[in-house]
Amino acid sequence: MQTILVTGGAGFIGANFITYFLDSNKEYNIVNLDALTYAGSLNNLKEVENSERYIFVKGDICDKNLVEKLFDEYRFSAVIHFAAESHVDNSITNPEAFVSTNVLGTFTLLDVARNFWLESPNTFKNGFEKARFHHISTDEVYGTLDDTGLFTEKTPYAPNSPYSASKASSDFLVRSYFHTYGMNVVTTNCSNNYGPKQHDEKLIPTIIRNAILGNEIPIYGDGKNIRDWLYVLDHCKGIELVFKTGKSGETYNIGGNNERNNLYIANRICSILDKIHPKLTSYKEQITFVEDRAGHDFRYAIDASKITKELAWKASENFESGIEKTVQWYLKKYQ
Repeated sequence: MQTILVTGGAGFIGANFITYFLDSNKEYNIVNLDALTYAGSLNNLKEVENSERYIFVKGDICDKNLVEKLFDEYRFSAVIHFAAESHVDNSITNPEAFVSTNVLGTFTLLDVARNFWLESPNTFKNGFEKARFHHISTDEVYGTLDDTGLFTEKTPYAPNSPYSASKASSDFLVRSYFHTYGMNVVTTNCSNNYGPKQHDEKLIPTIIRNAILGNEIPIYGDGKNIRDWLYVLDHCKGIELVFKTGKSGETYNIGGNNERNNLYIANRICSILDKIHPKLTSYKEQITFVEDRAGHDFRYAIDASKITKELAWKASENFESGIEKTVQWYLKKYQ
């Protein structure tokens, strides 16, 4: 039985991954290290909280003593690193927290893992020859796109917010531990996720919540900013594939091939609510436009052909099917 350290597993993607992975992989135990900041909640892990193969530890990934203690106690054969400050607006007002968690926290995990798994550069200790560090990142490290083109694994980094800059820095740290020390690392950069358990502040939950409560539905600028939307369970399956079969030192982009602008998403959600939870007037009448945020990237879109060709990954949900499921889930939550 192998034991994996999952960081940030009480957050949106991490919690979806843990519940999926434990159910699909009976030969693994998971220790979930999460500081339970505003975006993390143990309510996201109700399905596994009583599992004998799951342990929760509250703590900070920047706490080197704690991370070393956990490695010594559980002898992790892998790290899957989700933990990150991730909200762009918050990074604009408080960038220091993003540098601390995303850069220094990633460094702490990498260095403790290196010392625990390796005798010296390129020489693994007995029993840890296949130990792997899987770093979860974002398409925002690539910057912004015009009306055409896609981000590939070879797109130069051009982060435009403190959040994306901190994630880019963490990506480079992971890369350096492969090239300098020979650590077995993989990185996945994903497009915008959506689905159950996402924090209330994010775009899709915000639209659904405000619609149901009868509040204005705020849309930045003219609503034309475009994102490539990836259903969270499809992302989890991609992470599993890369973790198990990805080539060491490689980066894999995971995208949904579902480009939609923010105004389309708001209108689509309102149309679904008009159908399944109708009121006297259309929810679309609640849509309002607010001042755009600073440094708001125009468009992200991922070319996922590498993971598709090399690892046979394919998204199961398109945006229309995934958003229906997502609205149904949040409707139950907010009611």
